[in-house]
Amino acid sequence: MNTALETRNLVRRFGGLVATNDVSITLRQGARHALIGPNGAGKTTLINLLTGVIPPSSGTIMLEGQDITTASRSRRVELGLVRTFQINQLFPGFTPLQTVALAVSRRLGLDRNMFRPIGSNRRVIEEAVDVIERFDLVDVMNANTASLPYGKQRLLEIAVAIACGPRVLLLDEPAAGVPEGERGEIMDGLAALPADVTVLLIEHDMDLVFRFADRISVLVQGGLLLEGTVAEISNDPRVREVYLGDAVHD
Repeated sequence: MNTALETRNLVRRFGGLVATNDVSITLRQGARHALIGPNGAGKTTLINLLTGVIPPSSGTIMLEGQDITTASRSRRVELGLVRTFQINQLFPGFTPLQTVALAVSRRLGLDRNMFRPIGSNRRVIEEAVDVIERFDLVDVMNANTASLPYGKQRLLEIAVAIACGPRVLLLDEPAAGVPEGERGEIMDGLAALPADVTVLLIEHDMDLVFRFADRISVLVQGGLLLEGTVAEISNDPRVREVYLGDAVHD
């Protein structure tokens, strides 16, 4: 299978602190890959390196064989590397339909006319509705986003990311802050992601991780502790010691 995203010996220093220490990870096309680790392990730093928020001190980032180590954030999005955030970045005054339509319009280069109503293009509306249907948001697509349950807002953020046309999608704790009763919707949303989109999931909800991922990387103190299948990670005593503790049982 082709490589979708790869880091080679990625290092990020903040003065004397090494936040990311020689991290090499490879995601194959269409992978469902999770990145886990305790607080302070360097997960957020790694995501910020991948998306261009901060530059690496050394190392290389490759997207589908292209070196994007020094590429701008916007260029990475253009090339198909899209992320969501721990705290949603939605427009509270928009409806889900308007929000997704705006993402589609931007991807198609149709957002340059500020006097044209969002989604006035039929193609944009049709594609936006298709995305909304995929993530089971039809019943709220004309509601004010600020009025939606938080689980629906998180689903909408994933829908917006998909509307951007990603080839690689970085999901930064999609279940963060979502009430227990709404987490099933997040799992359904993850299951609805297109099979050809490569996904890197950063998440503390281990039930969600184990149900979603086909491969897991464990980050500890900025370095890669190990990588393997769900069974290999859940049964590894080192992982139990540094992260999972009593959350996983044989």
